[in-house]
Amino acid sequence: MAPMKRKIGILGGTFDPIHIGHLVTAEAVRIQFGLEKVIFIPAGDPPHKQGCQVTAARHRFIMTVLATCSNPYFFVSAMELERPGPSYTIDTIKILKERYGPDTDLYFIIGADTVKELHTWRKIDELLDLCYFVAATRPGSNGLDLIVQMFGDKGRERILRLNNPELEISSTDIRERVKNGKSIKYIVPESVEEYILKEKLYV
Repeated sequence: MAPMKRKIGILGGTFDPIHIGHLVTAEAVRIQFGLEKVIFIPAGDPPHKQGCQVTAARHRFIMTVLATCSNPYFFVSAMELERPGPSYTIDTIKILKERYGPDTDLYFIIGADTVKELHTWRKIDELLDLCYFVAATRPGSNGLDLIVQMFGDKGRERILRLNNPELEISSTDIRERVKNGKSIKYIVPESVEEYILKEKLYV
């Protein structure tokens, strides 16, 4: 009998800031797909954020560490922050495949709002050969079905669904709340809330 492959989850994002929705989704994927761990990778220079103001990398990295440190299955990597140029997922996945070897399957976690943009990702066809995608969608959502059809058999095999009631939380809304003096308690982990206030972020 062939040995079981290791299964590792990857959750990338700007994390500006990281919030409860990211954590709930990552934990749900970890449990449903039996992942050994989930690696959170803050984006260094996100291609889809060109021309937008993004909080300094060190703040986003520290907030991600603070948010995940209580979960023994969650880890944080600074690999994209340390790599010059735009942070393309294809480059990150290639590095991770080399690092973990052919006996490890990678599961890249994306949110429902990202599913419809998947076809625009750099070298997406090659990406589907290198990792699985797990799309966290609302029950009954047909957005993923349309994307799967677009990629044919490969899409049906490599794009997986997580039916998870999505929390209506966004980093944009959190930044606006802070700017307007509104509470973000229970939307982000307490340690992240304290860090945002201490460093006077988003004001």
